[in-house]
Amino acid sequence: MAEASHDLVIIGAGPGGYVAAIRAAQLGWNVACIEKEKALGGTCLRVGCIPSKALLESSELYHEAKDGFARHGIVTGGVQLDLAAMLKRKDEVVTTLTKGIEGLFKKNKVTRYAGHGRITGPGKVSVEGSQPMTLSAKHVLIATGSSVSPLKGVELDGDRIGTSTEALSYPEVPKHLVVIGAGVIGLELGSVWSRLGAKVTVLEYSNRILAGMDTEIATEAQKILTKQGLEFRLGVRVTGAKRKGNGCIVEMEGQPSIECDRVLLAVGRRPNTEGLGLESIGLQLDERGRIPIDEHFRTRIEGFHAVGDVVRGPMLAHKAEEEGIACVEGLIQGYGHINYDAIPGVVYTHPEIASVGKTEEELTAAGVAFKKGSFPFMANGRAKAMASTDGRVKILADAETDRILGVHIIGPRAGELIAEAATAIEFGATAEDLARTCHAHPTLAETVKEAALAVDRRAIHM
Repeated sequence: MAEASHDLVIIGAGPGGYVAAIRAAQLGWNVACIEKEKALGGTCLRVGCIPSKALLESSELYHEAKDGFARHGIVTGGVQLDLAAMLKRKDEVVTTLTKGIEGLFKKNKVTRYAGHGRITGPGKVSVEGSQPMTLSAKHVLIATGSSVSPLKGVELDGDRIGTSTEALSYPEVPKHLVVIGAGVIGLELGSVWSRLGAKVTVLEYSNRILAGMDTEIATEAQKILTKQGLEFRLGVRVTGAKRKGNGCIVEMEGQPSIECDRVLLAVGRRPNTEGLGLESIGLQLDERGRIPIDEHFRTRIEGFHAVGDVVRGPMLAHKAEEEGIACVEGLIQGYGHINYDAIPGVVYTHPEIASVGKTEEELTAAGVAFKKGSFPFMANGRAKAMASTDGRVKILADAETDRILGVHIIGPRAGELIAEAATAIEFGATAEDLARTCHAHPTLAETVKEAALAVDRRAIHM
């Protein structure tokens, strides 16, 4: 078996792995990255964040052309859906970006190994595939991401009953789609197929949607999505889902079964830590199957590090990227840091939902005294001009110091607006700082300024 030596070997070429590889190479290290999938970029790029956003964008344009252009004075003929073309465009976006990462690896002289990476001992990793290799390195970084969590009784067949991967490529619009799970993935993909004409029923075990997000914002999101046609059944325990002919049947505890065309299982994700050979170095997982690390992303085994979905924290691509960079900069330059309170999260429904920092519930539970300000998009000139006025901006600030502790937005372009809030938290800004910052008019960003003013009850346009 061929052998090679590197300064750093990374297992996994998702957002955490490939970004860490590029940064370490920029800093002068000889870097290798092992990836079993043909395309680089991980779940996010291949069958997650990117293809879902492509479909969300296309489906929103279709829905607007079909039902919204008239209010702008645009008269169209019969708008028709070409699903095959829509899916082709989605695939082209993915292919372009995966090839882009290949180009970045070549540019930065990162060695890519195709196959499954398995740790075989201290500083040793084998590449299992068509061209087996034995790699040695002083440092090994585990960045293998996550996969869909199963649900007992739900019989996945990769077709009628599937995960987000299948839901990105349905060959026809389902008449009735049942989504199990009212989290980010379920709501985004449920929105796609609802816009394209499917009846969508969302089943959720909890008594609310978007667990972990600010309750007030999540409640408003449910009302808006319900008006758009999504049906929510909360407090429901799904006990089974199986194929029945060309359709499916979903069973629930204490409720009648639902017959539908397709089922999307979206109840969360679990770390990809199986088959890595962790037992060869005596590395134990925590109770949730994650790899324990310290603040420098080091495991308790010398020379082994981990980032992204396989460690604690939210399973977000940008969180993995920041951890990958902080990890290798710490190794090479001696310092790497992340402020976990400044990591935003976005749900790409329409309107978008975005948050950063603490929720109102978290602050209350921690006994932190806070004040809050809120401003609706209905009172914003740009939102009115766009005919997109649902939602609001909500800012939570420390009652004594006025420092911003959390920002939660539901409304147009929330995913872009949250960047200002994340920057404010990163730099320890106060609500007064945002309120005194001049925002261009007319822009959606003025809602952030007005919400900051509202923290001290001095919003101008409300």
